[in-house]
Amino acid sequence: MSLFYAIVGEDVPDSLEKRLAARPQHLERLKALQSEGRLLLAGPFPTIDSPDPGPAGFSGSLIVAAFTDLAAARAWADADPYVAAGVYRRVSVNPFKKVLP
Repeated sequence: MSLFYAIVGEDVPDSLEKRLAARPQHLERLKALQSEGRLLLAGPFPTIDSPDPGPAGFSGSLIVAAFTDLAAARAWADADPYVAAGVYRRVSVNPFKKVLP
C-alpha cells in the first residue's frame, strides 16, 4: 500500500542558475512518478508574489507523491538532481494525509 508524502526543498540563496541547469533531470523524475500514477502535485515557490518571478527565482519546491513508506520517500528525495546540483540547502520529507478535494 502506498501513502502520500510531502517533500519540501528549500533553496540556497541565488539558486536560479543551478535550478535551470538541473531542471530537465528533475522534471524527468517527476514525470516518471506521474506516469506511474503516484504524483499528486509538484511545483516551486516563487521568491516574489508572481507566477513568473523571472530573475528573482524560487525559494524552494513542494512535491506530494505516493511511496511505500517514509524511507522510500526519503531515498527518492535524496536522489533528486536538485540535491546533487546544490539547489536545495535542506529537504524535509513528511507523511501527508490528503483530505480535500
